[in-house]
Amino acid sequence: MRETPEDLKELQALLDASLSRSTSHLRSIINTERTLTAKQLTQILTGMCTLALSTVTAKGEPRISGVDGHFLHGKWHFGTARGAAKARHLAARPAISAAHMRGEDLGVFTHGTVEILNPQHGERAADWPDLLAYFKDFYGDDFFDWDNDVVYYRLQPHWMTVYAPDVDKLTAASRS
Repeated sequence: MRETPEDLKELQALLDASLSRSTSHLRSIINTERTLTAKQLTQILTGMCTLALSTVTAKGEPRISGVDGHFLHGKWHFGTARGAAKARHLAARPAISAAHMRGEDLGVFTHGTVEILNPQHGERAADWPDLLAYFKDFYGDDFFDWDNDVVYYRLQPHWMTVYAPDVDKLTAASRS
């Protein structure tokens, strides 16, 4: 777990606010008995988690694709090739939705905007050196030309909710 107490406090406030302003239909499915706390969520979302990421084309058409998601400091981080269609979409329209699902056991749904962490010709995020060290450790130092091949993003969420129908089973599985 890489989250600071402040990260957990911010994430918990987001989870609580998102659920409270959701529709009654969603709250009938996801309620306090079928969700996770920020601390539980960060203990479960370790390593690489496949995300279904939704972007929008210039014509306003939705596009969904898969990315390697890493939940660090209470936020999703992911990368793609600099020349990928999703990179063009995100450069022009940074609003996205992301979902991580594990069968019927877990669903994490997030809406927000992306921040580019390592622009090719611009100032990198202040925490990029630490994130780059994490990604190189995960993927290998020579997996990419980290400066030219890939662009990494942080999803700044404005809404996030978690569906976990059997919290005890899910948290027990994460400890084993």
